[in-house]
Amino acid sequence: MSDYNLILNKIKRFCAYQERCHKEVIIKLKSIYAKNDQISKIVSDLIKENYLNETRYAVQYANGKLRIKNWGRVKIKYNLRQNNISEWNINNAFKEINDNDYNKIFNSLFTKLLMKYDNLNSQKKKKKIYDALIYRGWEKELIFKKLNEV
Repeated sequence: MSDYNLILNKIKRFCAYQERCHKEVIIKLKSIYAKNDQISKIVSDLIKENYLNETRYAVQYANGKLRIKNWGRVKIKYNLRQNNISEWNINNAFKEINDNDYNKIFNSLFTKLLMKYDNLNSQKKKKKIYDALIYRGWEKELIFKKLNEV
């Protein structure tokens, strides 16, 4: 088996394990010392064989980060951009997120934070909750609206 085929098979397993973006695959290829001319050919082959699909990656990434890490759209969008995902794919991923689910996750997280900082005075509690939600990438308008209800 040629050097190229060994690298291709290794990268196919890497992509089959979980969804990957082009940037992750290129970094992995460089880490296993693939030559530059091999990298573009391998990426092309992976796309043709549907191991690499950035639209699918963006949707799974957005849903995973929302449901598992309770990230908001701001942080998800920032991280997708860091992985060189196109605006079209980012917007497409956000269309796949159900608004009711998004709001339920936000409200659940807000309630947890409200209980966590229950012992603080009103101003400090609001500041802690605001900081925690901003850190997780939730929209300011959503946070302010909810804080004003408290």
